Amino acid sequence: MLKKLIIVLCLGAAAVAAWMALKPARTSSPPLTVFCAAGIKKPVEEIAAAYQKETGTEVRLQYGGTGTLLSQLKITKQGDLFIAADDGALADAKKLGVTREEFPLVIQKPVLAVAKGNPKHIDSLAALKNPGIKLALANPEAASIGRVVKKLLGPEWDALAAKAAVMKPTVTEIAADLSLGAVDAAIVWDSVIPQFKGLETAPLPELAKHEEHATATILSSSQQPAEALRFARYLTAPEKGGPIFKKQGFNPVPGDKWAARPDLIIYSGGVNRPAIEKLLQQFATREGITLTTVFNGCGILCASMKTMQDSSNPKFPDVYYACDVCFVPPVAEQFPEAILLTEAEIVIAVPKGNPKGIHTLADLARPGLRVGICNAEQSTIGFLTHSMLKSMNLWDSVSKNASSQVPTADFLVNQMRTGSLDAAVVYGININNDKAHFDAVPLPADKSKAVQPFAVRHDSPNQQIGRRLLAFLRGQRTSFEDAGFVWKGDTAPVKSADIVLPDWLKQK
Repeated sequence: MLKKLIIVLCLGAAAVAAWMALKPARTSSPPLTVFCAAGIKKPVEEIAAAYQKETGTEVRLQYGGTGTLLSQLKITKQGDLFIAADDGALADAKKLGVTREEFPLVIQKPVLAVAKGNPKHIDSLAALKNPGIKLALANPEAASIGRVVKKLLGPEWDALAAKAAVMKPTVTEIAADLSLGAVDAAIVWDSVIPQFKGLETAPLPELAKHEEHATATILSSSQQPAEALRFARYLTAPEKGGPIFKKQGFNPVPGDKWAARPDLIIYSGGVNRPAIEKLLQQFATREGITLTTVFNGCGILCASMKTMQDSSNPKFPDVYYACDVCFVPPVAEQFPEAILLTEAEIVIAVPKGNPKGIHTLADLARPGLRVGICNAEQSTIGFLTHSMLKSMNLWDSVSKNASSQVPTADFLVNQMRTGSLDAAVVYGININNDKAHFDAVPLPADKSKAVQPFAVRHDSPNQQIGRRLLAFLRGQRTSFEDAGFVWKGDTAPVKSADIVLPDWLKQK
């Protein structure tokens, strides 16, 4: 009997072990703490429950007026996300230094709410001032809607506030009073009205054209930014949070296509590698995403994109960081706008001490010199070098000495290290960290500058991640300057179609 019992217990243990092996593994992440504006409570609560069920990560929500929550964050400096109901509160949070990445969730408008059918015929500020009208307002010190309306109405606010029947700290409290019949009117967000029975909007011209964004932002205090960012992506995803916001009467701002761990594909010219390689890894770790990065000559990168025919190919890059603006027009359809992030100088690299006495591009044509240049069809610097030499009537004579034409300038530097080249046309950045072995000979100032544009694909499923990467890189000026770049990242975006190349670069 004992023997049978042991066998049964062993079989049971084996069955449990087998079931555990088949059961999907779930991460045991610490709970996320989210400070959420009260007016957005219902959809966020539903989305948080769905997220917890899908990922196993608990989301703890704390609600209140946006102003009240902001005061808490200033004091406690704890939590993972803050959801502000208006743009002004978000700006205040940024000034306090408590926030980082931002995710617009919904667009909201301030409106005058009344009981269904508007029985008191309230349709103007004058009507709200009538002695028989009971008005509910949100406290501007505590709630975003109160602060926004106070600013919009100016002096009229004081008159309304003086006669208000109630003034409460959250928009949902005054909407509830109106729904219960305790007041006749309330000024609320348009998204709040569908959340309460028996309410409708009445016209109020002073508010009609104004709108605000409710935005989720990652708190600087978050100890698990990757998980916080994942939840923020879930909130905005068209397949996840978006439909829930819409179902509950909100106007959602579309985010990126949902993926628990998105893969961002980046094409980058080789010159950018020394500055961005480590930065990309920092960004990927914080975001909790995978980065597929392809470094190569921009001619090769553009040819690869053209081979894919269009951006419907899943391997088409989400982000393109070219070596110069001359390689943006070929893919302007997919990347219609760019930020000119950095600038790099083009030089003639020679061994330390310049033993061959090379001082100009014309010197590269001297008989017997072994010269390295990059391939004009494969790389930006090759194209620029070819165009520069052609414009100076030096191409034929210098190209005869070109014992090497490679896709990227770092190959030329390696060949110089082995002594197989006497000189090479490269970026100054390529030899910036090896000044003990190389000297740089400057080239004509009007033709020796390459400007690196950063662009996010207009139809990328990871467009918002790409834009956050751009924002991250624009905050890393020192890293780029330490690598030898000249910083240009504070300039306004340029339209790819508006990029005009100088005449010397238009030569065939």
